[in-house]
Amino acid sequence: MPTFVVLGKFTQEGIEKIKESPKWLEASRQAVKSVGGELKEFYYTMGRYDMVAIVEGPSVEAAMQALFTVGSAGAAKTETLVAFPAEEGIKIIKKLP
Repeated sequence: MPTFVVLGKFTQEGIEKIKESPKWLEASRQAVKSVGGELKEFYYTMGRYDMVAIVEGPSVEAAMQALFTVGSAGAAKTETLVAFPAEEGIKIIKKLP
């Protein structure tokens, strides 16, 4: 199953309604689950991003569907990275000419 690192920033609306964040987190878990994935880890962070999530999903398309669902709430904007475990990355590197 592909792994995704999701970096998020609260929108102005998200900051104004920050106390609803636990509810949004649960809704995000359910959105990911609805497409066959799992929100593995979630962190509130300080700095450039307000949150980081590690998500597994059955496909890039499924992840996109979940992210559109979460994003449509308007509380946060996200940037998503496809992540490869070190072992897979090393296999890819070893195949380089």
